[in-house]
Amino acid sequence: MRECSRLSRRAVLGLTAAALPLSATTPASAATVIGGEQLALTGVQVRGASGLPQKLTARSWLIADCASGEVLAAFNAHRRLPPASTLKMLFADTVLKKFDRTQRYTVKDSDVADVPFGSSLVGIKPGITYTVEQLWQGVFLRSGNDAVHVLAHMNGGIARTVAEMQAKAADLQALDTHVVSPDGFDHPGQISSAYDLTLFARHGLKNADFRGYCGTRTADFPAGGKKTFQIQNTDRLLTGAWGLKTYDGLIGVKNGYTSHAGNTFTGAATRGGRTLLVTVMHPATGSNAVYEQTAALLDWGFDRGRSARAVGTLVDPLSEGGAKASPEPSGEAAAGAPDSGSGGPSTGRLVEGAGGTALLLAAAGALVVKRRRRAVAAAATAEAAQRSERAEGAEGGAEPGGRHRR
Repeated sequence: MRECSRLSRRAVLGLTAAALPLSATTPASAATVIGGEQLALTGVQVRGASGLPQKLTARSWLIADCASGEVLAAFNAHRRLPPASTLKMLFADTVLKKFDRTQRYTVKDSDVADVPFGSSLVGIKPGITYTVEQLWQGVFLRSGNDAVHVLAHMNGGIARTVAEMQAKAADLQALDTHVVSPDGFDHPGQISSAYDLTLFARHGLKNADFRGYCGTRTADFPAGGKKTFQIQNTDRLLTGAWGLKTYDGLIGVKNGYTSHAGNTFTGAATRGGRTLLVTVMHPATGSNAVYEQTAALLDWGFDRGRSARAVGTLVDPLSEGGAKASPEPSGEAAAGAPDSGSGGPSTGRLVEGAGGTALLLAAAGALVVKRRRRAVAAAATAEAAQRSERAEGAEGGAEPGGRHRR
């Protein structure tokens, strides 16, 4: 019986481990719902307001008040998806304050040797001296991965910058985000969410340089010697490119696109003294869709969204007195948490895994009881048989102790 019990306990542990998602053994961030329980639910979340845009095809989106942090409406806010170049907002949040904008730097070959093939580039050339301001213009206007890599090497290298970005994300309580590269280029495991990207934008817009760079439409960029060439912001709501109209009151912040991530965009606009933030990730079709859906959500927020009651909140950074995230809620709110998409496990996956574990543990517990009963019955039967055989003077019998290996 003792042997049978030990085997059963091992089976229970094995079943438990098999049922738990990978996130259960990695950061505790996966076990939290940042910003409120309702943001863990699937589907559209809105209260007290109607008339949301009908043609929203994005896999995830969120609209929030920049000043108060109130989330006015959301759809799969914590769904983890590839962020593309919108991750550069976190890069700026992490590195921007480290260098004076007038500082000059002469680029070396090694500074751009590790830029991924196929990257968006501003046109950095080794041997040319740039100001920090010009490098940041390359980051924000042209989404230049070459400019990102130069600044990252100035900051001590890619690995150090990635580690600092991850630490910054933790401080901002952007716990859906996993950083692999500082530029947002496609890498396995690099993920974020509409909620986290909105946190990055809100934090960045508190900085005057960040706000200035993301709102700059054009700039002259060094070409060597005394020559320059003009670069234009790739934010189409800011410049009105590709057949789109400029959005009235837009102040930034960052767009992104890769073949894997699709289109992503976080935009901010101010009207009547109120600033709204919108993040849209991965609309179904069309290169302009991410901007059109952002504009539609901003229109709603400035109009009907005025009556909306918050469905969540953008939390404050821990370093600025923000309250640490509470444990993930149980029950229907958690059970409805969004799928993780192409990224790592979401809060919903953890709940699903925990639920599966509970079922498996219950089954395993029943199996333990059943096996113990079998062992007791077998032992009793064997003992009775032995007594009978001894009484009849026969040889043999069951294995001592009634052991039954299964």
